[in-house]
Amino acid sequence: MDIIFPRKIKTKFVTNDKGRKVAVVIPIKEYEELMEDMIDLAACIERRNDESLPWEQVKKELIADGILQP
Repeated sequence: MDIIFPRKIKTKFVTNDKGRKVAVVIPIKEYEELMEDMIDLAACIERRNDESLPWEQVKKELIADGILQP
């Protein structure tokens, strides 16, 4: 499975006295979005072995709860 990154992140690199990249600077908004993505990914990994439900069952429950319109 290929991972596709839908956005380009503007980065600036911090280098040491030998010119090697040692850190990266990104806009705070991009950082916050990356952190949110990491939290979402961690939740997916934690739940990867959870029992799944058929879509029709979930849909029926959402309609019964008034969350989804029929």
